[in-house]
Amino acid sequence: MNKKRKNDLKENIISFLPNGDYYYKKALGELQKEQYNKAHKYLKRAVELSPNDASILLQYAILQMELDNFDKAHELLRDANVLNPTEPEIVFLLAEVNAHLGNFIDANRFAREYLEMDIHGEYTEEAMEIVDFTEQDNLELLDTDSPSSEALFQQEKSRRLMEEGNFKEAVELLESIITDNPEFWAAFNNLALAYFYIGEEEQAKALLHQVLSENRGNIHALCNLAVIHYYEKNTEELEEITGILSKINPYFVEHRYKLGATFALIGKYDEAYKWLRSLQRKGFEGDPGFYFWLSHSAYFAGHEEIARNAWKTLLKLDPEKAGFEPWLPQMKDINSNGSEHQREFILEKLQNKDVSERIFGFYLLGKSKHRQEIISHPQWIKVDELTTMEKLFLAQSLGHSFDEKSVAEKAFMRAIAATDLLYDKHKPLTQPVTYLFQMWFVLVERALEKGYGFKNPKALAAATEYMYESSRSKNVTKKQYADQYGITTNTLTKYVNELMQFLPLFDV
Repeated sequence: MNKKRKNDLKENIISFLPNGDYYYKKALGELQKEQYNKAHKYLKRAVELSPNDASILLQYAILQMELDNFDKAHELLRDANVLNPTEPEIVFLLAEVNAHLGNFIDANRFAREYLEMDIHGEYTEEAMEIVDFTEQDNLELLDTDSPSSEALFQQEKSRRLMEEGNFKEAVELLESIITDNPEFWAAFNNLALAYFYIGEEEQAKALLHQVLSENRGNIHALCNLAVIHYYEKNTEELEEITGILSKINPYFVEHRYKLGATFALIGKYDEAYKWLRSLQRKGFEGDPGFYFWLSHSAYFAGHEEIARNAWKTLLKLDPEKAGFEPWLPQMKDINSNGSEHQREFILEKLQNKDVSERIFGFYLLGKSKHRQEIISHPQWIKVDELTTMEKLFLAQSLGHSFDEKSVAEKAFMRAIAATDLLYDKHKPLTQPVTYLFQMWFVLVERALEKGYGFKNPKALAAATEYMYESSRSKNVTKKQYADQYGITTNTLTKYVNELMQFLPLFDV
């Protein structure tokens, strides 16, 4: 290809690089065909490429409102309004979205602004309805003790930051909010949680005690304190707070939800079921978190049918929760004395400097009654810092499926099958048995790194147990373990020889 043709091709390629307007037009086409998922994808990309285009922000906000994502729509419309304050549609939608969010003062203000801008406009009737609704006497619009709509918006933004893992940004934002709103207790509670998430437990507890000293009986503060004391294993403090919580009879839905979810997290399932089930009976349709905790509390309180029905609803809302069912593992039938059910034992493994110990911990996590508790803690598992091997074991413990067409993933699943054979034979794991597993996971780590196929899980389990026991006793025979696992002694010998190469002792 000559130089001119190369330059022409380069220019043509550059001219076809898509921009925000390109994706915006594609999104509009998908909306006309009612292909909302595709439209969402294109609009999201359009906003990323053209964040200062008010028309694109407006259209993306409309789609978010269609999906009931009013918080996101509110943020998009605020940005669009800054860019184009004279566009009537943006102003009207700000009135509508604020009404949905319960920000009635702002809803009224934007509805009136729209009517002043376009009294005969497309949304005149709807704007007048918003004005009428938000001026009802019982809405108490002029409650000067309530936080401003700006503070509520910033608080919601801080919540999203925490959901995205941006805890330090959330802390900075929340600190600025409480400086301007010294009695905005919800912001104090969220700030305490943000401190907890970044490992500042003492600061978190100090803030919660401050809330309780100035706003006695604040349910959110009590619940947050209970969770922190539970994770820190402060038994006396936890019992004191749960004693208080058990006597509270809240009226508001959000308080009943908070109380129920807190009791479920700390293992007080009967109390949790009482409050969460009461909400469901009253027709409350919660978010995925509601059905998750309702299912767990119902199951462990002995209401299995309700638990399974709640879980079906949860999976419709959040299919990724598959594998977190409270009946997996069957916690009612387990011996809680096993090492796999000792929270500190698993945490010690997960925080060990050796990869083999950490993958052992991740394997046990999938068998442990403390699985959800450990996963829920913001500091105990940091996925971004895990090795590829650790992520595989974590995914397996969470019930994720693997691609058996992949050679590496097939080998991994065979290694898990061998581990399961050892576990099923020895569960619950006593302290002496954990040494067998420690040796096995040293072999697994090194074998996976070298691309070993783990072709015969039964033989590998037998060979591992034979190697471990023969190093401790002279009265161990290959036939003994071959018979236990239903293989021949020749096969056992073959796999002992294969595994020996992965022992550190045999490094060259």
